[in-house]
Amino acid sequence: MTPAASGLMTDAESDLLARLRLHGAVPRHVAIIMDGNGRWARERHLPRPFGHRSGMKSVRAVVEGCLESGVAWLSLFAFSQENWQRPELEVTALMALLEEFIAGEAEELRQQGVRVRVFGDLERLTGPAAAAVDRLMQDTASGTRLSLNLFISYGGRAELVRAAQRLAHEVQAGRLEPDAINEEHFRSQLFTAVCPDPDLLIRTSGEQRLSNFLLWQIAYAELYISSAFWPDFGRTALYEAILDFQRRDRRFGRVAP
Repeated sequence: MTPAASGLMTDAESDLLARLRLHGAVPRHVAIIMDGNGRWARERHLPRPFGHRSGMKSVRAVVEGCLESGVAWLSLFAFSQENWQRPELEVTALMALLEEFIAGEAEELRQQGVRVRVFGDLERLTGPAAAAVDRLMQDTASGTRLSLNLFISYGGRAELVRAAQRLAHEVQAGRLEPDAINEEHFRSQLFTAVCPDPDLLIRTSGEQRLSNFLLWQIAYAELYISSAFWPDFGRTALYEAILDFQRRDRRFGRVAP
């Protein structure tokens, strides 16, 4: 993720970055549903895997943008549980791209102070992909500048069911009374127990749905829909989303004084 790899920041990007630094606090946690790789490829008469490969550049650009703007947590929805139902050739290509991304970016992420966590049903990953994910998390464990969450083989409903099961086991074992269960107990059983809830949820490609992503965690997140396909989403688009967030009046159900 060096300037040589991603391109130097343009004057327009520098201006947007300066504006968002002046306009107020940046979101502590940004979550993104990365959508539109396939349609980006189709518009160019390319196979779908070409869209996924091009989307890797956007991951790099957004990580850089978060580091530059001071975002502390970044969550990326990379592969859903439902995505396993896609054609075998596409799933195989996605797993290979995951391994390629880790091989190509792990050292730079470590040097930039990015800590990577991967959440989801990781038992479904192939052997090489699972090994690459474990290695990535171990190699970046000391990062403190940005926490990057990658959601792979993930579904929001499945996460909630998993949390309920874990609490049920606690009750069954006599370590927890049913009436004592509260939101904090439930939150502690989620994959994201170590993370603050997202302040800003971005979805690319113009689609206006959550697609089973972080259903508990985004209860009060600000939603931002970008018409850009994911391979076309970069630092400029990220900064524009943050500037829009800074104009929002976040009341969390309360009335402003």
